[in-house]
This record gives sequence, structure tokens and C-alpha cells, in this order.
Amino acid sequence: SVKRLSRDIRVAAETMSVHEARFLIDSYYQRQKDRIRTDHQLAELMEAMEPNLVLGWLGDQDGILERQIKGALERYTMHHPHGRWPRAQVGIGPVICAGLLAHIDITKAPTAGHIWRFAGLDPSVKWKKGEKRPWNARLKQVCFHMGESFVWFSGRDDCYYGQVYKARKAWEIEQNEAGLLAETAAETLATRKFDKATPTYAAYAAGRLPDGRVHNRARRYAVKLALSHYQAVTWKLATGTDAPKPYVISH
Repeated sequence: SVKRLSRDIRVAAETMSVHEARFLIDSYYQRQKDRIRTDHQLAELMEAMEPNLVLGWLGDQDGILERQIKGALERYTMHHPHGRWPRAQVGIGPVICAGLLAHIDITKAPTAGHIWRFAGLDPSVKWKKGEKRPWNARLKQVCFHMGESFVWFSGRDDCYYGQVYKARKAWEIEQNEAGLLAETAAETLATRKFDKATPTYAAYAAGRLPDGRVHNRARRYAVKLALSHYQAVTWKLATGTDAPKPYVISH
């Protein structure tokens, strides 16, 4: 059987280093990916009525480890003062919260824009060939999962950022259907290659964004707003002063 977290290890998890937390987060997502693959393979074997006991055992072990890592990150985030606000938000669990804590140094992010750029959410930042990646790939992955979590919980009225996603998506759809995103569609069609037989190409050719891109735009909007609020809260906790007002407000 898999060795579960002892009380001493749970206590130690409260004060683990950011390096240890980063490794655990990566391990969690890798085990989650492995478990999902195992579950899919197991389903195929069961449907074909083939032997599957060993594969079932492997899936169980992955699931146990996944939950144990999540438990350690639970203690880490609840003990950290910067983790209490995000954990109070529906859609931000211990793994996502730990990702924010482990990858964002608030002393280097006096504005939300600093976090957006570091998370790869600033569209003006381009990764050019031969250059070092200009954002943190791990934080970008965490933000992707955070956005998908908001989408997942958007049916709940108490999920604030899920409601933000829903409202933004409705607005994006309205803009798209009215042809107000035609310039973006034309620019995309001119700079990227698509199979002309696909619905994606048909949408761009008609001056519209495909459904998947509308979803992504709305999801990123909700994530960027959540990161903006996170920056304001953690900056206040770290410095004792209010975060600078966003440019759109102060100017």
C-alpha cells in the first residue's frame, strides 16, 4: 500500500520551501495526467472484457498519491497568510493556490500587469525564436487550470469568478456575432495557417472567432481579474500599503 502522510509530515508541509511546493505541484499534475490515462485505458479493457486488475491497481495508487499531495498543499496554503484570500474563493483549491504562492514573488509585482506578464497573459509579449521564454510556463499552467476551474464552477452563484466568466463570454459572443471582432479574425487568418476544410477556418473567413477562442478569451478575462485582486490583497499584506490603482482608473 502507498504510505500516507503522517502527522509530522503534515505539520512539516505548513512550512515547506517554495522549491518543494513547486515540485509537489508539478508532481500532482503529472500524477493526475497519469491517472486519467490509466482510467481511459482501464475503461477500454473493461469494455473489451479483458483482464484489468493490475491496471486498476495502478490507477488506485496514482489516485492515492494525488490525494496525499493535495493534502500536503492544503496545509501549506492554509498556513501561509497569502493563501487565505485565494482559498476563500470558489474555484481556487489547494493546488492552484499553492501555485500562486510558489511562483509569484509579490515584492516583484507592484502591479497586476507584472503578474499577467509573468504568467504569459500579456498579449503584447511575444516569444521570439532564439530568445528565452519571457514568462513562467509553470505559472501559466496553474492559471490555465484556475480558469478551467472557474468555468467548471460557473454554475454556482457563489463562484464570483465563474460568474465573471459567464458574463464575459456572453459579451464576447454578442461582439462576435455583431462582427465587431472581424479585425481580430482577419489578423489571425493572415498570420496563422489553418486547414481550409475545418470549422475554425470557416469561422475566421467569415470574420468571426471560433467558439473555442471565444471561450478562451472569456476564461482569460476571469483569470486576469482574479490575479488583479490577488495582487492587491497580497501587496497590502506584504507592504502594509494599498496597491497602486490600475492605469485605467488612475489616468
